[in-house]
Amino acid sequence: MLLQKNNISQIESLRQDIAVRFTYDVHFTKGLFNTSNPLLSQVIATENNKAKSIMVVVDSGLLEHHPQLIKQITNYTNYFSEKIKLAAEPIIIPGGEAAKNDPSLVDKIQQTIEQAGICRHSYVLAIGGGAVIDMVGYAAATAHRGVRLIRIPTTVLAQNDSGVGVKNSINAFGKKNFLGTFAPPVAVLNDFDFLSTLEDRDWRSGIAEAIKVALIKDPEFFQHISDRAKNLALRDTEAMEQVIYRCAELHLNHIANYGDPFEMGSSRPLDFGHWAAHKLEYLTNYRLRHGEAVAIGIALDCTYSYLTGLLNQEEWQQIIKTLQNLGFELFVPELASNLDNSEAEDSIFCGLVEFREHLGGNLAVMLLPKIGQGLEVNQVNIPIYKQAILMLQEIEVTTVS
Repeated sequence: MLLQKNNISQIESLRQDIAVRFTYDVHFTKGLFNTSNPLLSQVIATENNKAKSIMVVVDSGLLEHHPQLIKQITNYTNYFSEKIKLAAEPIIIPGGEAAKNDPSLVDKIQQTIEQAGICRHSYVLAIGGGAVIDMVGYAAATAHRGVRLIRIPTTVLAQNDSGVGVKNSINAFGKKNFLGTFAPPVAVLNDFDFLSTLEDRDWRSGIAEAIKVALIKDPEFFQHISDRAKNLALRDTEAMEQVIYRCAELHLNHIANYGDPFEMGSSRPLDFGHWAAHKLEYLTNYRLRHGEAVAIGIALDCTYSYLTGLLNQEEWQQIIKTLQNLGFELFVPELASNLDNSEAEDSIFCGLVEFREHLGGNLAVMLLPKIGQGLEVNQVNIPIYKQAILMLQEIEVTTVS
């Protein structure tokens, strides 16, 4: 309605209040594409019994160890043809961070979505590591304003962390995850069989995310990991399955119950250790796996917490020892690059600036006053962080020698 005030016509504002509920299941299984396992067909099946079109994108690195996978997918869709229809030949894309650094891959997926007639009631299946799932999720979320996505993570890190959340992204402008969306999947299908062929680095890498969430949320879970660190490093399958399940559970609980699933605020507790990790990935030209960089980032933030008097020595030493027992390096040369010039482009501390920008302008770094309890701070002491870096360097040198 028009209101008269001081001879100026004003129009009363309209307010819109929208509440949207998202529900999706994270399943744990083995032999997902065996015709004796109906899980995928059950996830896709609908009440009208009409076959749904699917499009499949596969991590090329996965095919090196599972060369029969494409044939298995085809056989599976043929077997469940009343429920699933393969709308196009599976797309094979490079795995690892290369998937997120090449925007032409997004174009390729979206072009196939258009050509294959994939609609908002069809499904895109992303099969691979976390980077592939991130990129495919971004492509699917921006086609038709959102095509249904089923994630099939095949690495530890993707099954316990990146694959179970609501974020999708690619890298751009030299920055990690600069372009992305918040778009929950329809379902996540974790097939433990895929883990058996992982390289040791990829097996270990995903444990860093479990340590991250345990340190800030669940001291018993951290102790569980710490007690089994050497067994995990030796590829104890049962121990790893337990770690993946609990880690995924903690991540899902945080997303659902913390109150900010789409990160509209500046607080991101699940990014503990990540401000340095994201920058390290870039500085090493992605030589480091994401989880390897996170392990260093966790060690750095825990050491800083110890040096500032937040974290006691015993707990700090346990964290460092646990990371070492798992086989993580705690220092790489890029961590100390341009240490005397924190504003240099190749300084790790540029990661703080980029992290603040990514959060929306306010710095929020998670530190550790005790195992199982995080503490968010809005400013840090750079000289003490430099001291922490030198301590990690000394620890690494002592360990190697």
